[in-house]
Amino acid sequence: MMIYGWDHPYNQVREEIRQIESEGRIIPEVILSAFDILDPISDRYNEEALYPLFKQLRVYEQFDFRETWAFSQPNDLQSIKDSRPPESYQLPRINEEELLDKLHGAWTGRACGCALGKPVEIVGMSGNGRQKIKDHLISKDDWPLNDYFTSKGWTDNKIDLICENSLRENISYMEPDDDIHYTLIGLRVLEKYGPDFTWRNVANTWNESLPFAAICTAEAQAILNYNMKTHWLNRDKGHISPDFTSTYNNPYREWIGAQIRADGWAYCCAGDPELAAEFAWRDAHWTHRGNGIYGEMFAAAMIAAAFCESDPFKLIEIGISQIPRTSHLYAALKEGLIWLKECDTWEIFMDRLDTLYRNMPAVHTVNNSLICAMSIYYGEMDPHHSVSIAVMAGLDTDCNGATVGSITGAACGKRNFHSKYADALNDTIKPLVFGFQEITMAELAARSYALWKNCRR
Repeated sequence: MMIYGWDHPYNQVREEIRQIESEGRIIPEVILSAFDILDPISDRYNEEALYPLFKQLRVYEQFDFRETWAFSQPNDLQSIKDSRPPESYQLPRINEEELLDKLHGAWTGRACGCALGKPVEIVGMSGNGRQKIKDHLISKDDWPLNDYFTSKGWTDNKIDLICENSLRENISYMEPDDDIHYTLIGLRVLEKYGPDFTWRNVANTWNESLPFAAICTAEAQAILNYNMKTHWLNRDKGHISPDFTSTYNNPYREWIGAQIRADGWAYCCAGDPELAAEFAWRDAHWTHRGNGIYGEMFAAAMIAAAFCESDPFKLIEIGISQIPRTSHLYAALKEGLIWLKECDTWEIFMDRLDTLYRNMPAVHTVNNSLICAMSIYYGEMDPHHSVSIAVMAGLDTDCNGATVGSITGAACGKRNFHSKYADALNDTIKPLVFGFQEITMAELAARSYALWKNCRR
């Protein structure tokens, strides 16, 4: 029997094939042929045919690597540390007097970027999503993006905007979204368990705080795997491993889900990118593998560094310094740094990205991490312009907008956060996290500041 938490069995197997191939392994032809004869509609729930394929794909680590595969991608923390690049970095000393304001800016930036990208999230992930967003904005005389998407004619141009409460005429707070929920979860875990928290503390907090319907892709499958193997009374007794929760029927293990969870840890590690990356690893490795883990570590390090560094190149390099130099994400980001020097505009950069990664899932970590890096550079670390670019770039628009907003908001602080995006939210978040039904970003900043004092080394 297949246990599927996010999608139906046919798509689960299809995405597993795609994921295994993206990890450089050769899937036996007999498996591919057996899948190719299935119909994506009539065989959607045909477990009699799909389950044998699922069982064979479960042993993917026994499949051979392609001869051209150039990456080595460890999952355990020590091996990741051993594979990091030798380059070191120097950060200015954090200014504690400014930190509370910068934390307020980070929370504000995350909410602004998320809200801005929500209406076009589905469009951005569709085929040619970037062009569809641009065509829509041009038709509204809103290009380049400088305000929330309008509700006027919101089904024009054959694209459907979603999340009506995040449209220009309606927005008055940050509505529920997983990109915000996980930041709140990080805050709650650290408040309850402190800096020595474990991955089980995170999983149990999800169970206590999040409706299952609010959890997506790799996270949905991982928490289902976790709960499938252990009763809540026995969750801390060692009956389950991160290897299982992150891989069992979980073809989304290198998608962007972990990267969007970096912020809560990074805020409480402001000025300490290495500790932020370690916290991110603890959070990521039970839901993700390989590049999925590295994406959260990369983002956490950049955000933590942004509280005392505002040069976008340096921030990207600091983020890269926390991930294995033998990984696909490392190679992609290093190449992205070259592109930044060669491409005069963000659209030229995106032309390269869309060409090179045209066959990669729209919610993969690698392509979306490049968008985050690109956006803080071409947006010149200004929160308003940077999140606008992140959303106009397409792919996972609300996730990237939120991460970029977090980085740039941390760098500039709330006092210097001059944007209509922030004004419209009235400093208020109304999430679907139990205990956080409505809260101000100012209060969240104060609680993050208290945790920073507890976590600092």
